[in-house]
This record gives sequence, structure tokens and C-alpha cells, in this order.
Amino acid sequence: MRLLLIVLVLLTAITQYPLWWGKGGWQRVRELQAKVQAQQETNEALTARNNALAAEVQDLTVGTDAIEERARSEMGLVQEDEIFVQLSPGDQAQQAGQSSGAASGAASGAAPGTASRAAPASPPPSR
Repeated sequence: MRLLLIVLVLLTAITQYPLWWGKGGWQRVRELQAKVQAQQETNEALTARNNALAAEVQDLTVGTDAIEERARSEMGLVQEDEIFVQLSPGDQAQQAGQSSGAASGAASGAAPGTASRAAPASPPPSR
């Protein structure tokens, strides 16, 4: 009887070993769950990035406003009837102190450093 009990305990221990410490044990399951969670977070971030890029592509293919905006900001596009005004950081501080210049700029809706469509322009100086 005692021998039978020892054999059963050993068989139980042998069958339980792979479950706890073997190849498909609980530690491996926890590691895989952590990897799955990390991959899901990465996938969500990439999905958001893909959606933003798809929206930008859609905007660039449909409307000319987005193309013009990018040309203005990245390549310095100035149209024929515009005057390009570029202010240095020191000039902006002086302009903020002048009430007449700031009021006329605010009334026209033009931000400092942006192109104004108020008057016909002469061609920009060559570089």
C-alpha cells in the first residue's frame, strides 16, 4: 500500500512538471501574454499613424488648399500678386510695441511673417 502511494505521488509529480516548468508551462504563457500586449499597443500606434497618413494623402489628392499650404510652408511659395514680408525675431518684438502697426495687421487678418494680398507685388529679389 505504501509502495502504491509513493508510485502515485511520483507519477503525479512527473505529469505536473511540464505544466509548471516545461515548454508550455505557466511562465511561458505569462511571457507570451506580455508579448501579445506589447504587440497590440504597437499595432494601435501604427494604425493611428496609418490613419493620419491616409487622411493626409486623401487631403492632398482631393484639395489644392493642402498642396498650396505645404508649398508655402516648406518651399516658400509666393504668388504673383503677393508681397513676401519676413521679420526677424527682433523686428517682431518692436512691431508688437507699435500699436498702429499691430492694429492694422490684426484688422487685415494677416499674421506677422505671412504673405499679404493687399497690394500687387514686385518680383522677389533673386538669390
